[in-house]
Amino acid sequence: QVQLVESGGGLVQPGGSLRLSCAASGFTLDAYTIGWFRQAPGKEREGVSCIRSSDGSPYIANSVKDRFTISRDNAKNTVYLQMNSLNSEDTAVYYCAAGRMGQTIVGRTTCGGAFDSWGQGTQVTVSS
Repeated sequence: QVQLVESGGGLVQPGGSLRLSCAASGFTLDAYTIGWFRQAPGKEREGVSCIRSSDGSPYIANSVKDRFTISRDNAKNTVYLQMNSLNSEDTAVYYCAAGRMGQTIVGRTTCGGAFDSWGQGTQVTVSS
């Protein structure tokens, strides 16, 4: 059974940093693409970052480029989203999601496909 558990959210001041974790169980990261998505109140869900299953290559959305970094620890079966220089527009619920390698695509400018399994989300609030 595929399961994802996010952690690491919280309240942070503008300019601060947070690291989100997505702990996966029921599958291994080399077979699934992991994506980070966020949804702010009244806004559509936005894809923030993805990491390719085969080689760990990342996709980073333009809105967070140069501030967010995605990485993974295969031994811990965990994917991380390091978020720096946070601002109020980053306030949202952040979700990680998993999709099978053959049903998702990750490139330098794109991340898409069928993300079938989702975590419960973790709230990130950027405020002074």
